[in-house]
Amino acid sequence: QVQLAESGGGLVQAGGSLRLSCAASGRRTFSSYAMGWFRQAPGKDSEFVAAISWSGDSAYYSDSVKGRFTISRDNAKNTVYLQMNSLKPEDTAVYYCAADPNLLYRMEEYDYWGQGTQVTVSS
Repeated sequence: QVQLAESGGGLVQAGGSLRLSCAASGRRTFSSYAMGWFRQAPGKDSEFVAAISWSGDSAYYSDSVKGRFTISRDNAKNTVYLQMNSLKPEDTAVYYCAADPNLLYRMEEYDYWGQGTQVTVSS
């Protein structure tokens, strides 16, 4: 069992930056999980944003955020991050982190996910 808590969302102007954090707690070692970030805008399905392997050696991004967002993790702090630069209004969504032993690209396939944090980008 693992609990995930996202933070760092907020309101930012287009072109600005935010860093999201996802803190994990639970019985199983954080470093045994691959981690993913997903987002869901109102009226839309959840969308894969980025994922990172348990070691942090491999990272994957959706085409829509590649070159603007960076996923990273600190296993000593049980935390995964999403650095978001050059934000656009279309990045507005609730952002969720998710954990699974396997690196996956569909949110519903992950074993655990957090409650989400709202990111709003104004034009």
